[in-house]
Amino acid sequence: MEIPDISILKPPAITKNLIRSRPSFFAAAISLRIVLFFYGLYQDANSALKYTDIDYYVFTDASRYVARGLSPYSRDTYRYTPLLAWALLPASWGGWWFSFGKALFAVSDIVAGWLMLSLLKKRGLPEQKALIYSSVWLLNPMVATISTRGSSEGLLCAIVMALLWAIEERHIALAGAILGFAVHFKIYPFIYGVSIFWVLGFDRRPRLGAAFGERVSEFFNQDRLMLLVTSMSTFSVLNVLMYMVYGVPFVQHTYLHHLTRIDHRHNFSPYNVLLYLSSAVPTGAWSFDSLAFLPQLSLSVLAIPLVLAKRDLCSTMFAQTVAFVTFNKVCTSQYFLWYLVLLPLYLTRSSLIAFPRRGIACLVAWIVGQTLWLQQGYQLEFLGTSTFVPGLWFSSLIFFAVNVLILGLIVVDTATDGMPHTRAPQEHIGGNSREDSAEDDDDEIEEITRDKPVAELASEEMRMNKLKEYMADIREFVPSED
Repeated sequence: MEIPDISILKPPAITKNLIRSRPSFFAAAISLRIVLFFYGLYQDANSALKYTDIDYYVFTDASRYVARGLSPYSRDTYRYTPLLAWALLPASWGGWWFSFGKALFAVSDIVAGWLMLSLLKKRGLPEQKALIYSSVWLLNPMVATISTRGSSEGLLCAIVMALLWAIEERHIALAGAILGFAVHFKIYPFIYGVSIFWVLGFDRRPRLGAAFGERVSEFFNQDRLMLLVTSMSTFSVLNVLMYMVYGVPFVQHTYLHHLTRIDHRHNFSPYNVLLYLSSAVPTGAWSFDSLAFLPQLSLSVLAIPLVLAKRDLCSTMFAQTVAFVTFNKVCTSQYFLWYLVLLPLYLTRSSLIAFPRRGIACLVAWIVGQTLWLQQGYQLEFLGTSTFVPGLWFSSLIFFAVNVLILGLIVVDTATDGMPHTRAPQEHIGGNSREDSAEDDDDEIEEITRDKPVAELASEEMRMNKLKEYMADIREFVPSED
């Protein structure tokens, strides 16, 4: 599938110079964050409505406890790995150092964008188009604002981009270590493990009559085992170390809390009102919201990765994240960054770009749905007006429906492309070299033209391009029968 026209993403004339070179582009991205950083300091000092995110005060308070030799969990509502509090220790030094974490998160945004640009180039985009797609992240005011307010999501997004980069570069051991660290840092990246594990397998059916042991050895090939060992080892070592230092509070606040949390403030989820009502139920009593994980994990951990991962790993991870956030019983604005960082990689082969009206309609619907909720949430949380039913709940349903519709389009786009873009490592092919495979291209093309509906392609050029892509996939994925 050709990379679609990106006219929908063409910037206004005033910003065209910014994307003509990489230095000017990154200078603009860094400048945006510097401006917002200092504006935040000004607003905090002169306005009753603070720019700094409330979570940042939680992070820095926890760092102060660590600096005194105490547990970060001495700070109520600290629900994160101790590593985050350790990383923000300079923020406990006072003065200008208080904003150290904001600077760290903003730099993480830039690192994520740099890795994103590298991945876009690897997908075949020329420099300027790659910069335009990267601008969805790097020049996005929403992304820059969330990080400079002190949300740690930018740091996590950089870790996810590093994970994708390691897979693209075929560094399986490194990818496993990054995956284990990411899941320790924040639970949700575990969903990516299924897709990565699945895409590292051979793209062929087991040989008829193969023994059970042979089938198992083919399924757990060298790369899959390497991913499992390195990711589980990293995750386990970090958890054991943190448990040895902080004990049960580490397990409770970092992991178990998220299974029973009933946060209903700033929550876009349809479960919002239900969680509010559940907050009045005695602790330990069963509630319907306990079943929220079933549709969420069924989609993001099973259905989407198993069906789509071998077609396009980047787009599959994007679809997984959209499904995870959309169906999560707690959904805040920070969570949108989890999938926004993957959005540019999906857009390179998206119908939302190929058909601009569709893309614009989805964008408008997403913004309108969010705006409707924010209007109701403002009345509730700032004016004290009870808007739970029908206003807040109804707007949550609208926003949920919009996200489900967009998720459906993402799944269809990924499924109909049909070509894997993140390839399994060369080392596990175990068959003929590229030169040897090329000698058999004529015979393989003849076989492909019998088995594939190439006659249905729109033109001779498209037919030949499709055949070349099939040949490349065969040489990458199908091992020799020797």
